[in-house]
Amino acid sequence: MKKYKIAVIPGDGIGNEVTAEGVKVLDTFAALKGDIHFDYEYFPWGCEYYLKTGNMMDPNGLKILKDFDAILLGAVGYPSVPDHISLHGLLLKIRQGFNQSVNLRPIKLLPGAPCPLKDKRPEDIDFIVVRENVEGEYAGVGGVRFADRPEEIALQTAVFTRKNTEKIMEYAFQLARKRNKYKKVTNVTKSNALNYSMVFWDKIFTEQAENYRDIITETHHVDAVTMYFLQKPETYDVLVASNLFGDIITDLGAALQGGLGFAASGNLNLEKEYPSMFEPVHGSAPDLAGKQVANPIAMIWTVKMLLDHLLEDCDTERITEAITEILLEGKTLTPDLKGTAKTHEVGDAVCERLKRLLG
Repeated sequence: MKKYKIAVIPGDGIGNEVTAEGVKVLDTFAALKGDIHFDYEYFPWGCEYYLKTGNMMDPNGLKILKDFDAILLGAVGYPSVPDHISLHGLLLKIRQGFNQSVNLRPIKLLPGAPCPLKDKRPEDIDFIVVRENVEGEYAGVGGVRFADRPEEIALQTAVFTRKNTEKIMEYAFQLARKRNKYKKVTNVTKSNALNYSMVFWDKIFTEQAENYRDIITETHHVDAVTMYFLQKPETYDVLVASNLFGDIITDLGAALQGGLGFAASGNLNLEKEYPSMFEPVHGSAPDLAGKQVANPIAMIWTVKMLLDHLLEDCDTERITEAITEILLEGKTLTPDLKGTAKTHEVGDAVCERLKRLLG
């Protein structure tokens, strides 16, 4: 039997509730497969931990997490803690510290999920965004001079390295080869305005495209991409974007697939030198915490991505099928999907269907 060590950081708000359902699905999947087992260690890091200790995570946190096979994160954020503190103190610290250079965001409309676009079917919305995840606009390079004076200056510098940009582009092209769709990669840029960083980005894309002549390529400015997501999402397959642009367009993509309750993601260390981290991206929603009304589908989809990363097992698609059955049946849905089910009831329903699909 293969055993995996999973570090679990439930975090804040609804993070605890949805994480419990993700772990429930992981354990159900493992029991049904019979040859794998997950050992969990829980960490109380997040905004509540910050309010008690002054740190979002243990100062020795990266050393503690290093030997785990993967990290499962619930949600981070609370109104009394500024967002830049919670982001840089935990999420970015792990992403950058473990060189999780790719943020992978599937944008797929499942049958039965609500879509705000009329006349768009599940087969029309099925693409994936490869977002650069450790540098770019979120590198944290800059500063403030002359604070609180009339001449106050704020500087924020984006960082793009050839080594990392090549790696992200190569991953996107290889992913397009594996997907059974158009075998196309769309380069998301803004090189007309950002005449150094994005011109460099485009140059690396063109260079890498020469190594993948079998892949269709196109380049769209990020503002055009937001328009095309609404007008013609069916034309996309794999998109590669910088940290900031990828962050923005994937939330719009989440709206296309039914809302943030469906938004799963993986932060991947491609070299597997460090653990990768998997998280739904719906946020902590503190106003919903403790009410068992949060939609756990994003977390359940996230643990499916975790399994894909660890096992490369095609049976993980049964998890997506189980979610789809729940959506089509319409009886066990949370309030955001116009249902009355509790968070744990959705998790239970997915597990019951998994038992039938994998039994």
